[in-house]
Order: sequence, then C-alpha cells, then structure tokens
Amino acid sequence: MNVIRQALVLVGKDMLLEWRGRSRFISVLLFGVVTLLLFSFAVGPDSVALRAAAAGFLVLALLLSSTLSLSESFRLEQEERALEGLVLLPVDPVALFYGKAIGNTLFLLLLAPIFTPVALVLYSVELGAMKILTLVGLWALAAAGLSAPGTLYAAMTSRLRSQDVLLPLLLFPLVVPVLMGSVKAMALVLGGDPLEQLRSWTVLLGGFAVIYWSLCGLLFPYAIEEGG
Repeated sequence: MNVIRQALVLVGKDMLLEWRGRSRFISVLLFGVVTLLLFSFAVGPDSVALRAAAAGFLVLALLLSSTLSLSESFRLEQEERALEGLVLLPVDPVALFYGKAIGNTLFLLLLAPIFTPVALVLYSVELGAMKILTLVGLWALAAAGLSAPGTLYAAMTSRLRSQDVLLPLLLFPLVVPVLMGSVKAMALVLGGDPLEQLRSWTVLLGGFAVIYWSLCGLLFPYAIEEGG
C-alpha cells in the first residue's frame, strides 16, 4: 500500500506540473494531428485505401507521439539533479517507475479524444458510438503497452545528449507485439470482425501490457542505479 500511495503522489505531481505548463501536451497533440494529416496526403484521395490503412496510421501516430512525450517525461527531473533527489528521498524506486508510467499512460490516453475523430474524418471511416468506445479502450491498452517500456528506457537515456535518437531505437523493436496487436484489433473495429477475432487480439495486447508493466517495474531500480 505504501508503494501505491507513493506512486499516486508522483502521478499527482506530474499531472499538476503538466496542467500548469501544458506545453508538452499541446506540442505532442499538434505533432500527432500533423502526422495523421501527412499520412492522408501520402495515400491521396483514395478513400478505400485510406480506410484500409486507418488503423495502422492511428497506431503509428500514437507510437511517434509517445516517443516525443516519453523523452520529455524525465526532462524536469534532470534539471538541477531532481531525479537524484527523488532517489535519495524515502521513495521506493518501484513507486517512482509506476508513478511515471501511469502518468505517461494517462498523458497518451488524453490524446485519444482528439486523434480518434481526426482519423475517422481524414480516413473516411464511419463508426457507431459503441465501436468508438471500443477503439478508445484499445487505445488505452496500446498506450499502457508503450508507456511501461518507454518509461524504463526514458529513465535510462535521460542523462544522455542523444536521448531523442536512442529512445526510439531502443523502444521500437521491443514494442512490436504491441503495435501488431493494436493494428490488428483496431482494424477489426474499423473494418468489421466477421470471424470474431477481436477478443483474441485484445487479449494478446493486454497480455503484453501486463508483461511489460511487470518486468519493467522490476528492472527500473537497476536502471536508475546504472544511470547514477
């Protein structure tokens, strides 16, 4: 319970700082919207091709936006060695990881109400209310699957000048199962699921999210020690 309480305090701290600044959210939001727009320009006016690729484009927008967001998540902690100060406090490193990971997941989840309607309009997809809710739920699972390893690697690379390059190089190969599960599941929501495969892909996506959150939480204290 102490770890949970510490993690929630850290989440509250990060959300308060984000609310006061809001620059990171606005920049990531604009970046994701521009990415979706560029994908539509790349395909052209072919509405059939746009609908077929809509799920992949939406997940790619989430992935690219997540790297921009994650690279900034430890930026404040690096100013005046604030991360070392947190480690020296009686705060469990596991709580620090889960606080950051939950905060990053919530941050990416807040992008869904903007990215989803933009993608539906740009890619000529019509969905009912229940399918939109299902799509947002899959977005939440994908955000969780990206945030856990992303938080670990962001902490490992936060002290390096080349963090913006190293973070995606480390993160992208690891989250391939999350990307595949997200694209397949969202494609079934957008294009129909005659064979009822959505449940299987959703379970796969959720399973990898649980694995990442468990393993990364165990490895995070060692990553901080190595970084120190």
